[in-house]
Amino acid sequence: MLDLLEHWVNHDSPTFDKALVDALGRQIADDFANLGAAVEIQSQPEYGNHYRVVWGEGARQILLLAHFDTVWPIGEAARRPFTVRDGRASGPGINDMKGGLLIGLYALRALLETGQMPAHRLVYLLTSDEEIGSPTSRALIEAEAQRSDYTLVLEPARAGSLVTWRKGVGRFLLEITGVSSHSGVDPEKGVSAIEEMASQILRLHAMSDLERGTTVNVGIVRGGGRVNVVAASAQAELDLRAMTVAEGRRMEQAILGLTPTLKGTTIQVSGGLNRPPFEESAAGLALYERAQACAARLGLKLNNVGSGGGSDGNFTAALGVPTLDGLGVVGQGSHALTEQIIIDSLPQRAAVLAELVLDLGNPDI
Repeated sequence: MLDLLEHWVNHDSPTFDKALVDALGRQIADDFANLGAAVEIQSQPEYGNHYRVVWGEGARQILLLAHFDTVWPIGEAARRPFTVRDGRASGPGINDMKGGLLIGLYALRALLETGQMPAHRLVYLLTSDEEIGSPTSRALIEAEAQRSDYTLVLEPARAGSLVTWRKGVGRFLLEITGVSSHSGVDPEKGVSAIEEMASQILRLHAMSDLERGTTVNVGIVRGGGRVNVVAASAQAELDLRAMTVAEGRRMEQAILGLTPTLKGTTIQVSGGLNRPPFEESAAGLALYERAQACAARLGLKLNNVGSGGGSDGNFTAALGVPTLDGLGVVGQGSHALTEQIIIDSLPQRAAVLAELVLDLGNPDI
């Protein structure tokens, strides 16, 4: 497992570099094909190609989701190559989520080597654009989910726990136009877009409600052109997180409905929810309890948590498909220089996943 993971981690796969992402995608798809899985390429013109990997012949279907793009730039793997130390392995993208891809592959290998065939057909969607909101893979994921009884998401565990809910994610662009003038000669003739932006930022951050689990964060701000000119334009990009579909829609309307506070300025807001909330459900909790029982049979203990971060599981859960997330590797530091995994969790999680796939085909449970 470590030899293959080292190979994957030491191959850069930043979302925006199609050639690099495609090269890694082909390697991973070949690793599945070598186990006898059928591989279909879903070609993409701008981002990396996606792969639909099918194994088994059941009339019903289980969908497994994993992505192979990362947030790390070209050259990061050379700067911080795969390293093993004190029971942990580190390297760019190892936790999010090349370790999860490995677990998905080895769960399939375990089924093959033990001669066990699940009652459900397994469909792995290996996608290339999750880190930027899955713009080209979302339709594919949703279409496949609607043909599936369950969705299992191989994103990393949260503190060793499975994920049974996630917040929805919204992204918005706020553009403000003001009136320029010389800041020393005739400042009264100008209307500052930056001043208006400052008011809007305060308004937006005041919309956060931690008791509801709602947060608004203005993360990027740009404006003006010269220090001695009243700014005629300003832009901001903001992030929304919401626990429920109803709250997400309420907040979306509030942000899109922003109005100016200064006469002479105009506001344009674009964007919206790009990942619907993955609300905790009875069906999702029942799926978690089956995974928990599978782990117990292997001598392992699993808990469940929620997450403020989104995943492709948000799409499938919003369609009403029972979805369980966090089935990937146990580690920490996703998107950080401290990214690492616990090596022992690789075979453990692969075993849990293989056991769960078999269990879901049991009509007596």
